[in-house]
Amino acid sequence: MRELVGTRVVHRRYVAHDHAHYAGDLVDGAYGLGLFGDAATELCIHTDGDEGLFASYSDVQFVAPVRAGDVVEVVAVLVRAGTRSRDIEFTLTVVARGRASVDRPGRAELLEPGILATTARGTVVVPSG
Repeated sequence: MRELVGTRVVHRRYVAHDHAHYAGDLVDGAYGLGLFGDAATELCIHTDGDEGLFASYSDVQFVAPVRAGDVVEVVAVLVRAGTRSRDIEFTLTVVARGRASVDRPGRAELLEPGILATTARGTVVVPSG
């Protein structure tokens, strides 16, 4: 069996304005957790040929805001592989941010470096065999 630990997937997504939930175009933290679930699904497909089932988060940290108009990058890395359980570390980084103005309503800029917005560690379960 090939080594599973270290397997990594990356997703990027534009955060549409209909996801804004609070003043200042802030997006709720559940949006990022949903993206973590999508990345975990792809990771399990790579490692086990199955979508897996998300069992729990052991840690979630919201460290910077995510706003409508952002482009975010989610990285999921497998850090432990048991018989059926897989522990995954997640990061969500804002890599571009909308900077709308009256003259340029679609203005945006790349952020280098990006802004780390959310981190988490979670466990998924895959079928045996």
